Amino acid sequence: MGRGEYIAMATEDEQRWRKDLLKSDLKEFGVAAKRLANDAVKLGGLAFGTSFLKWVASFAAIYLLILDRTNWKTNMLTSLLIPYIFLTLPSILFNFLRGEVGKWIAFIAVVLRLFFPRHFPDWLEMPGSLILLLVVAPNLFAVTLRHSWVGVLICLAIGCYLLQEHIRASGGFRNAFTQSHGVSNTIGIILLFVYPVWALVLWIL
Repeated sequence: MGRGEYIAMATEDEQRWRKDLLKSDLKEFGVAAKRLANDAVKLGGLAFGTSFLKWVASFAAIYLLILDRTNWKTNMLTSLLIPYIFLTLPSILFNFLRGEVGKWIAFIAVVLRLFFPRHFPDWLEMPGSLILLLVVAPNLFAVTLRHSWVGVLICLAIGCYLLQEHIRASGGFRNAFTQSHGVSNTIGIILLFVYPVWALVLWIL
């Protein structure tokens, strides 16, 4: 075998080795990209689920607050729905109400309460308190607490308290689910659990 033929074979072997190496790298890149896409889909699904359940929980609390101001007159500490809404309100609404819009609403509410107390309706006290809490709350509560497991535990504790108080006021667990005027309230309270339970499961996993 001449020197030229040996060099040619070495060159072919080197090219073949480079092609095999390139194919191997491309294959590994494809596997990594597929895993990344799967993880992104899973995380996106979890994030969507958390966001959706926050909307459900917040509107359930608002619904119960409206019932309490209208025809759901009980001795329960329904003012706890205010911190619950504060902790579960979706970020888009939270940031909107914490900005200039919320400040103007809070300002008008304070002015009406101070100078026109007779014209300030009772049913506006709770919403006014919520707006004030959103506007004046320090960042420690407005940001840190809302995105920590402590806030989730607070929401869960509020839900447990309201549920057991509602069952007691209804005269038992069966009455809470069978009486015509209590079923909607029971469903609303149960919906308060969807977000904190989901968040705790994700936190544990």
